[in-house]
Amino acid sequence: APYFVAGAIFSGFAMVLTVMIPVRRIFGLEHILTDYHFENMCRFLLLTSCIVGYAYGIEYFIAWYSGVEAEKTSFYLRAFGPYWISTWIMLIFNGVVPHLFWFKKLRTHVPTIFVICTLINIGMWFERYVIIITGLSREFNPAVWGHYTPQPAELMIIAGSFSFFSILFLIFLK
Repeated sequence: APYFVAGAIFSGFAMVLTVMIPVRRIFGLEHILTDYHFENMCRFLLLTSCIVGYAYGIEYFIAWYSGVEAEKTSFYLRAFGPYWISTWIMLIFNGVVPHLFWFKKLRTHVPTIFVICTLINIGMWFERYVIIITGLSREFNPAVWGHYTPQPAELMIIAGSFSFFSILFLIFLK
């Protein structure tokens, strides 16, 4: 539960910054949303990134230390199996990239903050993908093993979700 909550707070702050930066620029709110606010939000992102990165490390350590072959194989396949790219994007975007915020110059440079927060959001999407897809692709019964490929209906649902969020956000801005 703490791992999920830390990830939710982490991605929530990143999404707020991703949305707030263009709104700040478009509506000329630079005098209200200052570098002080961005720097403190980036510090918080750095803290939650450390928590999430620690959780990733503990997850792999427990899988290794448990000695349970199925658990070890599952986590090995996450990192080096058919979904390895998703796992590494998740680990790098959520556990490595936010550490650029250790540098004050990057914590106060708004375009850099926007790029890093966008990468964090992408990384958190991949985290959900890795949790669900890798967990379901290899079960104890080899007869049900398979590779996931998104179907057109699923892609349309995702596009619709983004569109619905965008329209509600635009209505909110109006």
